[in-house]
Amino acid sequence: MTVPALLPGVAASPVSASYIRLTEVFAGLRVAELADGEQAPHGGGWVGAAELAAGGAALDAFLAWDNAQVLRDYGQQARPDVVASFGLHRYAWPACLLVTVPWFLQRRVPRVPVEDVAFQRTLGRMAVRVREFACLPGDPAARLPGARVVPDEEALRGEVRDAVAEHLGPVLDGFGPRMRRGKRALWGMATDEIVEGLWYVAHLLGEERRAMRELEELLPGTVKPYAGTAGFRELRGPNGETLPTRDRASCCLFYTLRPEDTCVTCPRTCDAERVRKLSEEAAAAASVAGA
Repeated sequence: MTVPALLPGVAASPVSASYIRLTEVFAGLRVAELADGEQAPHGGGWVGAAELAAGGAALDAFLAWDNAQVLRDYGQQARPDVVASFGLHRYAWPACLLVTVPWFLQRRVPRVPVEDVAFQRTLGRMAVRVREFACLPGDPAARLPGARVVPDEEALRGEVRDAVAEHLGPVLDGFGPRMRRGKRALWGMATDEIVEGLWYVAHLLGEERRAMRELEELLPGTVKPYAGTAGFRELRGPNGETLPTRDRASCCLFYTLRPEDTCVTCPRTCDAERVRKLSEEAAAAASVAGA
């Protein structure tokens, strides 16, 4: 199977088409693939996932950006655990997409250990080396080097869970001591990053409902180390319209900066407030579409 390269001269993998499509609908993230033996980018704001997992000076520098952003945008000093929570979210949200988008679009699940991923957040760039991937029987890519064929959709969902856990587990270990949260709470955050990242991208792809169904099957609430389900449910708007929402398994702690402005999926946000916010968002989107 021939897959176009993301950039001229950059190695293509069996999941390259998914990364290209991701950038087409979400310009805020661009994924570059590394060839075997090619060094991951360093300097200029790049940080390796393994460096974040180590929890040392690289993580200090990474979180200094979040601390400065809070001071600049909100004019106050956030608690260290709040800063660490913001930093983890800003890394984990795009990192999960490296696995979930190829699964969603191509039914291929790449393995992305921390040693093979780097991140440049100010530019919205990730670099990844894909050495192995799982796929279903009958996929033409099953004959390629690094392919691991699994028997069915549930087995492929297991590959998604395992691939994300393989990547995020060490990262959570690096961030964990700074976050004042137990293991279950940290894996609740991981659950939220998986769900909300793909949910958002699927909306841009025009496949939101399919993503919701598949995320519910991916995270039924009984698979470890994850904590919580996809958490989707529906509310009714003022005109009887359906408003999809979800209940997060964790809290991002933004309320510590703006108690009156919680996220629409936050456990602290009541349904009446969710309906108000979601209705306003829908009206704004309709206005833009009709302009």
